[in-house]
Amino acid sequence: MKIPYELSSSLDRTPLLVASAPGRIDFLNTHQDYKGLPVVPVAVNLRTYVAVLSESYNFQVISLNLKKEGAEFQDVFSATNPELHVRGWWGNYLRAVVIALEKYRGLKLTRGFKAVIYSEVPIGSGLSSSAALEVAFLKALDAHYNLGLSPEEVAELAFLAENRVAGIPCGRLDQYASSLGGAILLYPKPPVRVEKLEIGKLNLIIADSGIRHSVADIHPKRQAELNEALRTLYSMDDIPPDVKAKIKPSLDETLWDQLSFDELEGYLSRLPEKLAKRVTFTLLMHQSTMRVVESLKTGRVDLNLIAYEVNYQHELLRDLYDVSLPELEKIRSAMLAAGALGVKISGAGLGGSLLGLTQPDSNVQHKILEEAMRAGAQRGWSVRVDRGASIDFRLS
Repeated sequence: MKIPYELSSSLDRTPLLVASAPGRIDFLNTHQDYKGLPVVPVAVNLRTYVAVLSESYNFQVISLNLKKEGAEFQDVFSATNPELHVRGWWGNYLRAVVIALEKYRGLKLTRGFKAVIYSEVPIGSGLSSSAALEVAFLKALDAHYNLGLSPEEVAELAFLAENRVAGIPCGRLDQYASSLGGAILLYPKPPVRVEKLEIGKLNLIIADSGIRHSVADIHPKRQAELNEALRTLYSMDDIPPDVKAKIKPSLDETLWDQLSFDELEGYLSRLPEKLAKRVTFTLLMHQSTMRVVESLKTGRVDLNLIAYEVNYQHELLRDLYDVSLPELEKIRSAMLAAGALGVKISGAGLGGSLLGLTQPDSNVQHKILEEAMRAGAQRGWSVRVDRGASIDFRLS
């Protein structure tokens, strides 16, 4: 498999191995994985690479991207007793992975290695740069130390590293998409289930707004709002018992997949408007996603249906979850006017990237990207569905 020139040209020796993992687009059911609802991520061919150069007593890792930016680009940490560094330090994702290996799988490492990292996945753009880094690093550890981890185990350990060890309130969507690749229907609530989806050769455009955001700044607020809404609904004595049985005082216990908007509509009007919007979003977003999934399971890829639901889901994100911005709307309008069939936020929102769905015409894709940049996007890509985490090179 091809290794990027930016990585290969920086190495002063032949690496022992090169592992990589893809970024992902948040295709359908955005902001639903932390509620336990099934989501549809798609891995794309923007990847993060980890080149293992040699064994070492400690882990010694260099980020080529940060070096190019003039930022602190090297992290050195213990292989046998790693600890997290100051909050916000990029190396914490790697340290958390090593901690998770021992904490959740009992795999204690005795040595580290020297490695160089290069990523095509832009940071903070809604394409899951952190998960791609975690999964690629875990894939390198798995291959170098012959740990025998399955793709699902890699995904779960990467999730535990970010969520439980590093304390970042993410769901499982990113790590499973990066590890398994392709298009998947992920049921993130334990026991986790994954179904492969055939979505054909969809033509996808990603426009990066250049506006940076943090999941840690968005998810906790929406989660708190939903929990407040659920506590209020749970306290209502006149909700029918069969409906009440599906509602719990917290979002991770509520049986969202068994609730419908029609069942709750009459009671939502008694909530503060913002809280009602959050619950309405959750129910309508899920119904939209399942319409597409049910269509795909028939073996037919209906581009018009997918495009309709992509646009509808963006409107839900904008109007009911309040995670769009005027700058994003300007870029989206330009993409639609240039020929995109559907455009939606990919990721947590309030910045990051927009995902565009197009007809199979390279001229249209070029025009959409061009118009997105004119409208304020900082960069963009025409991407395809890609494989999951892989070993791209191994010294024989």
